[in-house]
Amino acid sequence: MFITQMSLPRRTFLRGVGATLALPLLDAMVPALSPTARAAATPPRRFGAVFVPMGERPSHWTPKTTGVGFELSPILKPLESFRDSIIVVSNLDRPLQGTHAVSTGTWLTGAAPKRTEAEDFLAGTSLDQIIAGQIGRDTVWPSIEICTENQTGYVGACDVGYSCAYMNTISWKSPTTPLPMEMNPRVVFERMFGRPGSTADRVARMRGNRSILDSVKRDVATLEQGLGARDRVRLDEYLEHVREIEQRIQRAEQQVTTEVTVPDAPVGIPATFEEHAGVMFDLMAVAYEADLTRVFTFMLNREASQLVFPNLDINEPWHHVSHHGNDPAKLAQLVKLNTWQISLFGKFLERLRSTPDGDGSLLDHSAILWGSGMSDSNAHSPLDVPYLMVGGGGGRFKGNRHLAAPNGTQLSNVMLDVAQKFGAEIDHLGVSTGRFEL
Repeated sequence: MFITQMSLPRRTFLRGVGATLALPLLDAMVPALSPTARAAATPPRRFGAVFVPMGERPSHWTPKTTGVGFELSPILKPLESFRDSIIVVSNLDRPLQGTHAVSTGTWLTGAAPKRTEAEDFLAGTSLDQIIAGQIGRDTVWPSIEICTENQTGYVGACDVGYSCAYMNTISWKSPTTPLPMEMNPRVVFERMFGRPGSTADRVARMRGNRSILDSVKRDVATLEQGLGARDRVRLDEYLEHVREIEQRIQRAEQQVTTEVTVPDAPVGIPATFEEHAGVMFDLMAVAYEADLTRVFTFMLNREASQLVFPNLDINEPWHHVSHHGNDPAKLAQLVKLNTWQISLFGKFLERLRSTPDGDGSLLDHSAILWGSGMSDSNAHSPLDVPYLMVGGGGGRFKGNRHLAAPNGTQLSNVMLDVAQKFGAEIDHLGVSTGRFEL
């Protein structure tokens, strides 16, 4: 494959033994001065949603000022450099009082989940799936759903009166079809890039520390001969990102497989939450860059999570700390945790901002939602739930703003606006009472 003054198809893949590697958008994929070249300056829009359980501390989350150029709250301070891409909306309420299941089940659906502990669960089609129906049809994966805590073992009732289905996912293909979320980065990686085979095959490959890139080296070398200087740099950076992610997964797998005290740990799960969340975020950034998907949902943690965070001196289970009872020490721990989580999110945003995409960056053409289904975790409050959006969404969203919605505004009113901005021809979402425009 030697290419000079020719265009590569946008869906160009490098194929090796058991490997299929998509490429990022390159100049060579678009003939110079063609209508397509001009169109490449406005690449596809992307959407992502990151769910955090058990709320954010309202006193440290909600900015004290509104409008353009608002003062960032303490929890949001790590995102100062992204100010021009940030929209915060306060005074948004979710339906129904109480329970962790409702917090999760209603967040992207905007619906009031049916109260049931059986299999006749009912919620609503979630925002991500509505958007995937608009922008995900031309990608390998219309959407990708990920998490960091295992959801598969929870069946029956996980909350008083509510099925585990509501707590196991934030993504619903239809009101009766919850989508499973994948926690193993190795599985996500292989879903994106291939490498089929049995578990034994995968472990053998892991121990050999062979990279997916090794099997496509010849195609890469041939491809680079026909690329311009800028494309070669972009391709090298992209392949290095893929290589780095795979090496991180391999290191985590080696650590897990040599740890005899935790034999039930799934192969490929990093030892720390920080590393786990980081590699999942990086996988989504690569999926965006290669246009493997334009929509993802990430349940950063599960409602009622029992995780501890010794790196933050939080050695009691998170759920226990979340019922703080106004204890100043526990409140301080929660603020510290919330702020640290935002800083992890900031690393992902920086990756998007630093990745060229058409006439801007991946962040310019993405809209990434961060939020929770409750505000004060002590009361499981459905009032004034946190809502943060980062990214330009391809020019649809203007940042550096804090909007205070009228009291009683439904969270789904904002979700409805986002869906419409992505082209969905709907006039309601869940229990929405109208459209609150961003």
